[in-house]
Amino acid sequence: MEKYRKLISFLKSIKYHGEVGYWVYWFLFKTRTLMKYKIFSDEYNVKREYKKKIGKVLHLQNPCMLNEKIQWLKLYVRDDFHTICADKYSVRDWIKNEFGEKYLVPLVLHTDNWRDITLSCIPDYPCIIKANHTCGTYHIIRDKNKIDIKKIRTDCRCWLAWNYYATSQEWQYKNIKRKILIEKLLLTNDGHLPNDYKLHYINGVLKFIYVSIDREGCNSRNIYTPDWELLPFSWVSKDTKNVIGEDIPAPATLALMKDFRQRVATKFKYVRVDFYDVDGRLYFGEITLHHGSGYDVFTPSEYDLFYGNQLQL
Repeated sequence: MEKYRKLISFLKSIKYHGEVGYWVYWFLFKTRTLMKYKIFSDEYNVKREYKKKIGKVLHLQNPCMLNEKIQWLKLYVRDDFHTICADKYSVRDWIKNEFGEKYLVPLVLHTDNWRDITLSCIPDYPCIIKANHTCGTYHIIRDKNKIDIKKIRTDCRCWLAWNYYATSQEWQYKNIKRKILIEKLLLTNDGHLPNDYKLHYINGVLKFIYVSIDREGCNSRNIYTPDWELLPFSWVSKDTKNVIGEDIPAPATLALMKDFRQRVATKFKYVRVDFYDVDGRLYFGEITLHHGSGYDVFTPSEYDLFYGNQLQL
């Protein structure tokens, strides 16, 4: 297993070894994607991934668990508005028109060409470089003089060439016009990343609030009721340790976060809306239709069924 991990790590690093390295990496990536995802249907791939990551058989005919119902929504509910919400660039216009520009993280640059990402375009203040059409693809930059710009440009090139739908089976990502965004990095007064508040709605009703705390440190994840009572369960990927942290006070902007419900949550059977509270100022994060792509594990597992029973498809 250790030799396999080293091989995978080596293959992933090939892209950083010049033009030839990039194309070798891209050939291997496209071949793997074709063999793993393109040959079989979305339903087959989702069932396979569910078994691998959840450890159970996926029941689509009569789903009961919340994760099962998220998979059902992922496969069978598709709408052009979902694409707007999943697009981290296009959703900014929708939020601006519905709620106001003051809730948006300041945007420094947007481009569909990785060659535009240069040291000169990166601001002198902390920022984040990310793709608008994927999950988990970003670089946090606190000091532009300490970054490897060649590595960042290579990553941006790979991101723009990647159709995230091909590996996630989440249709809302399929037709996004891919871009690279540079945004101002939100920091608290003491220089830390703010907590990430993820509000989970089922059939338009707020059910719980998932909070990522100390995201550059222990990255603990607490889950609260809408009235801010700590709940005794976690919902993270199988390989992530159960990191329920210390109880924290409710953010000053909690009521304002909830005010977004009528114009966002009521449009979906299930949706997650993310916010940041930066020393009492509210910023919109993103809209996610399928938390963890429906592959995160509930601990204890009965909460998967508890919330699944509340979701009416």
